Amino acid sequence: MTIRFLAHRWPTLLALALTLVTFVDGAPPTGFLAALLVVMPLCYLGFGAARGELRDRRTLAVQLAGLVAFCAAAVLVLSLDGRPAPYVLAAGWLAHALWDLVHHRSDRVVPRAWSEWCGVVDASGALAILLLARTAG
Repeated sequence: MTIRFLAHRWPTLLALALTLVTFVDGAPPTGFLAALLVVMPLCYLGFGAARGELRDRRTLAVQLAGLVAFCAAAVLVLSLDGRPAPYVLAAGWLAHALWDLVHHRSDRVVPRAWSEWCGVVDASGALAILLLARTAG
């Protein structure tokens, strides 16, 4: 690996470091991880508003639909008892990683570095949640 490659992939490196620090001692509480499913799309709305991208009604509608979907996923996770909750939680995080990928490819609403960082956090976090759920049960 060259220094140029590493400099270009800084969002990925930071995301992997954050995931490692977050999950090294096991999964944080389910409520915290579910709350992040709500915070993630709120960040997108904040970026979109700051960048003026939400003036377009279609873009705003898509972002609000994403917020509703991820809020619903968080509520579902919190309503589940026991074994299925981490799997639904991981699915929500993975869905947000796909949301990030779409935004990264379109280069809209959020900066590309943000969607790269968030996508890697979401995908690696989903994997960590799944692995920890499997070892716990």
